Amino acid sequence: MKIVVLVKHVPDAAGDRSFSGDTTTDRAAVDGRLSELDEYAVEQALQVVEKAGEGEITFLTMGPEAASEALRKALSMGGDAGVHVVDDALHGSDAIATSLVLAAAVRRLEPDVVICGMASTDGTMSVVPAMLAERLGLTGLTLAASLTIEGNTVTIRRDSDEASTTITGSLPALISVTDQTGEARYPSFKGIMAAKKKPVETLTLADLGIDPAQVGLGAAWSAVDNIAKRPARQAGTIVTDEGDGGVKLADFLAAGKFI
Repeated sequence: MKIVVLVKHVPDAAGDRSFSGDTTTDRAAVDGRLSELDEYAVEQALQVVEKAGEGEITFLTMGPEAASEALRKALSMGGDAGVHVVDDALHGSDAIATSLVLAAAVRRLEPDVVICGMASTDGTMSVVPAMLAERLGLTGLTLAASLTIEGNTVTIRRDSDEASTTITGSLPALISVTDQTGEARYPSFKGIMAAKKKPVETLTLADLGIDPAQVGLGAAWSAVDNIAKRPARQAGTIVTDEGDGGVKLADFLAAGKFI
């Protein structure tokens, strides 16, 4: 079984994130890391191969040079190889362009299964998995809280506030998994050292046969008009309780139309 896992290098959510002059995220100003939600996808791919006793896992990412760090982190957890799509023309690409590029890269790999996180922690749009399934003509099973593959059949459980639904599909398939699938493993020292020797192929838009005019900020279907920093937090209201604290609290909530 050949599995492709999509991973993304994102700004660390704990950092002081900001925008650059062209209204895109200033990725150089903050440390980056493998998206936490993609770690669940990596873990599920590893579990599928471990259960089957065989299989090949390739991690695929799209982004600038620094995105190779996400590949190495994933490879330190396990897997066999990585593919990095890197091209200056990709800067500012939206979800539509991202799905176009990733679909072209996935086609080259001819996997039986594509696994990805439910969303990226920087964009949090959750639309790329469905777009990819459509472009590739694959069975799309999204937002999986659990995942099993037996033979040619994929079974997922999708949880909602109202109910849990079991969904089955046939291979080849694309699956997105949620953070309910179980904690991802920590890379071992042996895994970290081994990751340095695993092959990583670099591809450009020319390699994928994609016109640069189809991607990037200029081809995005939406635009940011302006950016403003979040207002500084204001000091709260202090109420001195002199026996009438409850009344003062009620008045404060009523003035704010909370009650």
